[in-house]
Amino acid sequence: MDVAERSFLRLPVVSLSAEYLVAGHLMRRNVLTYKAPPGNEGYDLICIHPNPRHTPTTGQPAQIRVQVKSRYATDCDRGFPVKATSLDAFDFLIVVFLNIGKFSGRNDGSTGAREPEFYTLPASFIREHHDATSSWEKVRLKGLQSEIEPLKGEAGFELIAKALGVPHPVKLRL
Repeated sequence: MDVAERSFLRLPVVSLSAEYLVAGHLMRRNVLTYKAPPGNEGYDLICIHPNPRHTPTTGQPAQIRVQVKSRYATDCDRGFPVKATSLDAFDFLIVVFLNIGKFSGRNDGSTGAREPEFYTLPASFIREHHDATSSWEKVRLKGLQSEIEPLKGEAGFELIAKALGVPHPVKLRL
């Protein structure tokens, strides 16, 4: 079956959930996160310090732009499309492997579900691993597990919090 005959499963609600999941995790870390309008070019979320009186220190950004990419299949190839024209429009790209089920081969998605995985990748990482040799312009993470493991989950969200100067929430005891 050639690509023209292949049918692609589109799940817009599932895909949109990735942006809300990322926003929720960042806010859980006390990073104020706003969703950009639909179809916004280059980024999906804006992150800022939650203290309205916070003044960024030298070299600290006032805001961070985040692009969110997602793959719904648990058995996906660990790659995702990124257009070269958007490489300078975000500070971090968070790829979310939603892992809703297995869809390759004879799998129909009814098995193989597991917890989502989040990887917070700096723009420099995306530029370094961007492959523009095909019309899909992909970043492939397969084979890079040891390089991306430190950027997974909470550790990745922490990169954004630290960049903005957002301290970890603590309760001061008197």
